[in-house]
Amino acid sequence: MVATAATSAFFPVSSPIPDSCAKSTKLGSANVGGRKSKSGSSGLQVKANAQAPPKINGTSVGLATSVGGVKNGDDIPSPPARTFINQLPDWSMLLAAITTIFLAAEKQWMMLDWKPKRADMLMDPFGIGRIVQDGLVFRQNFSIRSYEIGADRTASIETLMNHLQETALNHVKSAGLLGDGFGSTPEMSKKNLIWVVTKMQVLVDRYPTWGDVVQVDTWVSSSGKNGMRRDWIIRDCGSGDILTRASSVWVMMNKLTRKLSKIPEEVRREIEPYFVNSDPVVEEDSRKLTKLDNETADFVHSGLSPRWSDLDINQHVNNVKYIGWILESAPLAMLESHELCAMTLEYRRECVRDSVLQSLTAVSGAGISNLVNSGIECQHLLRFEEGAEIVRGRTEWRPKKANYNGNADQHSAETA
Repeated sequence: MVATAATSAFFPVSSPIPDSCAKSTKLGSANVGGRKSKSGSSGLQVKANAQAPPKINGTSVGLATSVGGVKNGDDIPSPPARTFINQLPDWSMLLAAITTIFLAAEKQWMMLDWKPKRADMLMDPFGIGRIVQDGLVFRQNFSIRSYEIGADRTASIETLMNHLQETALNHVKSAGLLGDGFGSTPEMSKKNLIWVVTKMQVLVDRYPTWGDVVQVDTWVSSSGKNGMRRDWIIRDCGSGDILTRASSVWVMMNKLTRKLSKIPEEVRREIEPYFVNSDPVVEEDSRKLTKLDNETADFVHSGLSPRWSDLDINQHVNNVKYIGWILESAPLAMLESHELCAMTLEYRRECVRDSVLQSLTAVSGAGISNLVNSGIECQHLLRFEEGAEIVRGRTEWRPKKANYNGNADQHSAETA
């Protein structure tokens, strides 16, 4: 329609003459040309017009006046001569049409968001990931969002753990092994089996900040007779520096009986072609995790309960949520002055929707006040209120950088 309006404005088209005008022109041309019409019909028409002459401001007008005027040829103004000037288009309509076309084109162009905003996103502009290194390693890029950072302006540990879990599931999907379960292969789905994590070790060298793009690589290896190990490396896309390394051990559980299961041979044949013969990216910490109670714990946070949004497709609490609950009992002074740099978790039981939990933390050394400029080690326990253990953990903390401390101190002052 915009193109039609522009064309009609530039090349004016004469409109067809209405029927009434055609009749008047025909009658006038007959009189001017001097052709005789049939007297009967002509006289009848003039007579009829004469019987009921219309009046305008007291003056009678009618066909006779029109015919007389045509005969005299003096009362009708002649049309202006066809010159170059009066044949020019209506420039205002043409300008409006062109403006409309340009505005519509600009709007459509702005809606196209396929152009990568940064050079380091060219490798995976849509963030869907791909298989690399002979089909054994899955790689995916993530941009750190504003809602994924904390008071330090850096990504939280939960954000990094969510990226690890996302790449693990996308790896299974890209390899064509995703069944109808949460990371389960087709043979696992037939046997009602799911993966559950039993141990997780994470080392954080540096946390990315808002707007950074990170590259996550993940692969799987065997772990004993009935386990699978999955490793991750998170790099800064801009510099290539390693930010985080993580290693985990997974076993199978029957989702109906909620009991652990051996790996069936059918499932083993599915996953073994994707195993990488490599050492863990994080050296296994063989130190025994301490069991805490109300007497040995320095901080206890009770009344924790999962929400509906904390459950995954397997109807139990997502393992990343446990980390947030563990840190609920961590002292605020330590969170403001230190950042988590290492974590070891051992998962003992699953948590379901109606569970009520307690988080316990014990801080090593003489206390937070004497460890401002040194590292801190904490022991953690997440348990049901009746006492059954869910997760044991150990975390290590290092002092934050100077700029982070400045932000934390400023935030504390504003809060006070």
